[in-house]
Amino acid sequence: MAAYIVAVTGASGAIYSRNMLLALNKLGHDVFLTVTEPGFEVLRAELSWDLPWFGGLGFNETFKSYLCWQAGSRLEYFDYRDVGARIASGSAKTDGMIVVPCTMSTLSGIAVGASRNLVERAADIMLKEHRPLILVLRETPFNQVHLKNMLELARMGVHIVPAAPAFYHKPQTIDDLANFVVGKVLDLLGIEHNLFQRWEGLT
Repeated sequence: MAAYIVAVTGASGAIYSRNMLLALNKLGHDVFLTVTEPGFEVLRAELSWDLPWFGGLGFNETFKSYLCWQAGSRLEYFDYRDVGARIASGSAKTDGMIVVPCTMSTLSGIAVGASRNLVERAADIMLKEHRPLILVLRETPFNQVHLKNMLELARMGVHIVPAAPAFYHKPQTIDDLANFVVGKVLDLLGIEHNLFQRWEGLT
């Protein structure tokens, strides 16, 4: 199976990061996880997860317990302030990176190559190594700066995925809506899944 970096930043939409992690775990993929300080705040506020700050003592176990993490895939956490972490190097074997949800600040930092933290540095690695980089943006409306940064990154091959679920599959729950977006990300990575019913045309 593959190994993916998942970065959680401080935009609203913790359900997307949770469901992304659950899907990757269920499909048997390894996850290298990093969460920014605002990302921790959103996980607490939206999911009521009482996580140790900055991946402190017992973080992996606590996180796995909230996710009901199954054996068969690895979850390894890296402090977002540690720009010298293993995933900050192109020599680390990873198959892609997903920033979910992605703030406009993180989008900007990646677009200009700021590498201010591990999220931005790992994204910079994806760009230089020509590996898949997917940004799940959760903001509305977009201003001209946001759109300019998206265009810059799209021209570099980055996948820009607004958290905009569809409704043709007649979603019944909030998870159905979130899983549509997660499924679209998995599609971009070439990962088979059954998270939503695909469009089969008008009948």
